Formats: sequence, structure tokens, C-alpha cells
Amino acid sequence: MNQLQRYLHRVFTVDLRALAIMRIWVAGIILTDLAIRATDLEAHYSNMGVLPLHVLHQFGWNPYYFSFHTLSGLWQVQALLFLIAAAFAVCLLLGYKTRTATIVSWVLLVSLQNRNTFIAQGGDDLLRMLLFWGMFLPWGRFYSYDATKSEAPPLQQTTYFSAATVAYILQIFLVYFCTALLKSSPEWHTEGTALYYALSLDQILMPVGKLIYPYPELLKFMTLSAWYTELLLPFLLLIPFYNHIWRLVVIGVLFVFHISISLTLFVGLFYLINIASISGLLPPQAMNWAERKFFTSFRRPLSGQFQRIFKGFKSPAQLRLQISLQKPLLSKSQLHYVREGFVTFVLIYCIWWNLAGATTRVPAMTDSTTWFGNLLRVDQRWGMFAPAVFKDDGWYVLEGHAANGQLIDLNREGKEADYAKPASVMSMFKNDRWRKYSENYLFVNYAFLRPYYCNYLVRRWNEAHPQNPIEELQVIYMKEYTQPDYQPVTPQKEVLCICANLPQ
Repeated sequence: MNQLQRYLHRVFTVDLRALAIMRIWVAGIILTDLAIRATDLEAHYSNMGVLPLHVLHQFGWNPYYFSFHTLSGLWQVQALLFLIAAAFAVCLLLGYKTRTATIVSWVLLVSLQNRNTFIAQGGDDLLRMLLFWGMFLPWGRFYSYDATKSEAPPLQQTTYFSAATVAYILQIFLVYFCTALLKSSPEWHTEGTALYYALSLDQILMPVGKLIYPYPELLKFMTLSAWYTELLLPFLLLIPFYNHIWRLVVIGVLFVFHISISLTLFVGLFYLINIASISGLLPPQAMNWAERKFFTSFRRPLSGQFQRIFKGFKSPAQLRLQISLQKPLLSKSQLHYVREGFVTFVLIYCIWWNLAGATTRVPAMTDSTTWFGNLLRVDQRWGMFAPAVFKDDGWYVLEGHAANGQLIDLNREGKEADYAKPASVMSMFKNDRWRKYSENYLFVNYAFLRPYYCNYLVRRWNEAHPQNPIEELQVIYMKEYTQPDYQPVTPQKEVLCICANLPQ
């Protein structure tokens, strides 16, 4: 037991300053995500958009989900919830009432994600899990308002170990190891053609991806390198000797890995969330160097930049509750053991969830066990391009039949309908949320989405162009099924939905 304890402490101890960096980064991502989503309040979160509440509850709702965003179909109510979420994200960023800000931010993030699951991607799962484990981590002890106002003496010990630090590090391990297990197709680990197929998808192809696409041997090398990196690199985190060196190797490799993904593929905030997740791994040696170079005035003692920023600051609202109890229900030490036990239970549950979904060697989860994961939204699946890369590529033509007899394309701001491939298919999407929605729109299982998107487009166009309304809209997909070895493909026209705006 002593050896096991020493091993756990060596491998799963983290630096509190690194956790603070991760907290700030996560809060910044939440604010960025809210800003991006806020541009589509009506489209994605109201009854006037592409997913009215009755459609969500009929086709996309889990009975164990919760969501304040489903209490109303008005975009104005959604805007209010967005503002509340942004306010608590700012508190998290500044480290003001950090634990409360973390809990509320997690609740509102889960609520928001549950409102529209058809625009979600893997980065959303990771962001949600970082906040969940963050509720049990002391990531407000450095570089925060709470630290500058604390009456306790300045912290001398910057390292920290708990069940939550074990859960945080193993969460990172699971993200990469399980995504490698899920990529079971030969194109990943034997043929080495997965990146070729990924860069053949014009919907997500970035400029750097175009540059390397013509070189099959390079793509094969990069494919195999990516798969073995995901499969083997996480095990470096579990080595008990020279742990700080192995962590720096993991951080450096994954940083380059995700920056490379962002330059070649359109993945939204995915790469930033992954980089944020590994920032908490920075060892004390790295944080000591960073503090000397950059963060000297932001350290915890009651001096420096944070004191000047928050000097004289008083909370605009204070809530005081006084409860008289002769004896607390649980002592401080008992609460500690309850918290550690709960985190350990959830961690074991998450490991089971991940491995059961990634390999048949682990017993599958039954309906009687998945409710817990759906309730807390600790459900997760790291299946980017797994088990194989999606081959159905193409672009949309929104063919509108205008009242003046013209055929126009709403995707090209009302220009004459043209079925030729645009110079950049990716640029046709407003953001990654719309790209993900359009990807799901193709699947037969999600055919129920089609008429609501079609009618939403007709209404928005006619409201903006009353002088030239459209009487009918056809949502057309010009499909290009990717062939091996750069073989040319002739696009096929598929009409996914037709909706009409009949005159009154």
C-alpha cells in the first residue's frame, strides 16, 4: 500500500499554478464559445429556428437530461441565459468565488449543450469534463481574486494531490488512448490512408491541408504517426520517474499535434479545448520558470498586479445565509472523504464508459447504468474520424424559386443557382456549429431535421427580401464520394428536402 501511495503521488500530483492557468484558459473558451453561439440564438435555440422544442423532445431528448434552455422557445430568454453564463465565466476567469463560478458554469454549459445536441462535437465533451473535474480541484488558489483576498498566509507549497487530480490526468489519458482504440479501420494503422480521406473532405479542408494533400507518402507517415501518438503517448503520463520530463514531452507533442490539426482541418474550438486540457499538466519546474519570466506580479501574495486590480473592489451583491445548527451533519474530514469517494466513483464509471465503448473486451454498459452518465453528462466518446474517415463529401446548393421566375442560390446571397464546386466549400459555413449541423443533416437517421431547416431558410430569406421572395426551396447536396488514390469523382445531385411558401 505504501508503494501504491508513493506511485499515485508521483504520477498524479499537479501544480496549483498550472491548474490556475487551465482555469483561465477554460473560462476564456467558454466566453468564446458563448460569443460564437450567440450569433445563432434564433436559429439554434429558439422555436423559430431549425430545432423547435417539440422536435427536440420528440427526436433528440434523453429523459435524464436537464436544461434551463428548454424552459422557453423565445430567443430573448436564451439571450438572458447566455448573459448569465458569460457573467459566471468572467468570475471563473478572474477567480472570483471560484468554486461557485465553476459549478454554475458547468450547470449552464450542460444545459446549453443539451438544448441542441445536433451541433455538438467532441471538444464540447472535453470542455464539459474539464469543468466537471474542476469543481473538485482548487484551481482558484493562484492568479485569482480569491487568492488576493484570502486571509490565510501565502501558499509555500504549490503542489496538490487528490482523487480529482487522478481523475483529471486519467481523463486526458482516456481521451487519446480511447480515440486510438476506436480508430479500428485499416486506413488508420495499416494502410495509412486516413489523413488522405480526411483532407479529401472539402467541408473541413484548411489552406495548409491543401498544400500537403498531393503527397501520399507524407500523408501516410502523418497518419501512422498520429495514430501511434494517440495510442502510446498517454502512457508517458503514468511513468513514476522523471515525471516532470515526461509531462513536458506529452505537452509539447500534443501542442504541436493540435496546432497541426487546426492548420489542416476546420475543427472549430476543438484544438483550443485540447490545448487547455493539457495546460494543467505543467510541472512545478516549468511553472517556476514561467513565474520568473512572466507571472511574478500575479503570484498569490498580497502584492503585485492582482492586488492593484482588485484593491478596494467590493462585490455588487452579497448574500448571507445564517443557519443555526447545534452540530454539523458532517465534519470537515468526513466531507473530505465523501468528496474523494464520489470523485473516485465517477472516475471508475467514466473509465468503464470509455473502455466499454472502445473495446469489446470490457462488458457493455446497460440501460440501467447509463442513466447516471446522462444525468451528469459525464458520458463521452472520443471518436473523431472513427472507426474510419467519413467518405461522403460535397457541398450544398440552396435552390430557391423566386417570385420573378429566377433560380437563385441562398448559399451565394441570391446569385443565380450554380452547381459547380465553389473555390472553398468550408467558407460556405458561418461557423463550425453550422458545419456540424450540415453533416448531421445528411444522415437518414436525422431526416426529421430537414423540413425545419428548409422552412427556416425560406422564412429568413423572405423577411430580408420582401421585394423578391422565394416560393419554393430545394435543399440540394452535390455529393462526391471520395475514391482512393486521387481518383476523380463526378458529383451527384441529391435533393434532400423541398419546402414551399404558398401565397395566402
